Order: sequence, then structure tokens, then C-alpha cells
Amino acid sequence: MTSAPAFRQFTSPDDVTPRVRRALVECWVEVTNAGGAAGFPFPPVDAATVAPALDRVVDRLSPDTGRLLTATVDGELAGWLVVRRDPSGLVAHWGTVHHVQTRTAVRGRGIGRALMEEARGVAKVEMGLEQLRLAVRDGLGLEDFYGRLGWREVGRWPGALRLAADDDRDEILMLLAPL
Repeated sequence: MTSAPAFRQFTSPDDVTPRVRRALVECWVEVTNAGGAAGFPFPPVDAATVAPALDRVVDRLSPDTGRLLTATVDGELAGWLVVRRDPSGLVAHWGTVHHVQTRTAVRGRGIGRALMEEARGVAKVEMGLEQLRLAVRDGLGLEDFYGRLGWREVGRWPGALRLAADDDRDEILMLLAPL
């Protein structure tokens, strides 16, 4: 993989082809089994475990409330994430970012950064959002990655994530504002 990433948005379940679904599942399995904090805290996982979770993500896609963004390099999926918003007037000005992940083979090449910058633009320009939020697992250095992109820590849920009997981790709450 050598070229710059190309981005694509999916705003409807019908937009996500079987080929794209397979690539998303493969990526999610790979990232999880490499120790990534992408929604399955207890690896190993396989496609049979991940596919139903992906189906739930895809089923919630909508131009107004949920968008799937993918990054491809040389025609192959390099990473993906989801931007969501709650349509309630009280909180409709902010969104959340979920399932941020990049294939292990492209790590360190700026794909994650580029994907997050694309998400920021989509959130601001196309979805009309003013801020984004996300939660990350402590102990992986993810807050440093997001911090370099302008995100700031706004709180923690101490010991919220129990990975093992003797391994509780904080859930770190992060904010990007203004977009």
C-alpha cells in the first residue's frame, strides 16, 4: 500500500455491499486480535463473532444520524470509523466517533490521522456538528494519538472497563471542539 488514502462515506445500509462488509469484518477481526480497543475487549475473535456487530452498525446508517467512513489505499480497505449523532434537539449539535480502526499493515503511515481529519470535515460540513466526542480505553496510548489531532481529555470513568479480574482500566472521555 503506497498511495494516499481515498475516502468513501456510507449513509445507508443498502450502500454497504457484501464485499465491503467482508472487508470491514476482516479489518475488525484483525484489529481486535492485535490488541486494538475497537469494541471487542476479549480477543481472539473471528468473523462469526464480529459480523453480527457490524450488521448492527450498518443497520443504523442514515445521512442525518450515522455515517460510516472508510479509507482505502490501492483499492484495499485501510481503515474505517463511524460518526453518529442523536437527533434530539438538546444534543443534536454534537456527535460521537466509534470503531476507529486501521489495518495493522498500514499503521504508522498516517491513515488513522487522515481518517480522523476526514471525519472532522464530514461532521462539520455535511452533518452540521459543532463538536465530536469519543471514549478510549486507558493503557493503550490512544489519548496521545487523539491529543495530537486536537482532541482533549474532558474526564474519565475510573475503573469502568474490566478486562480481567486484576485489570480494570479507565474509560477516557475526549472532546474535539470547535470543529
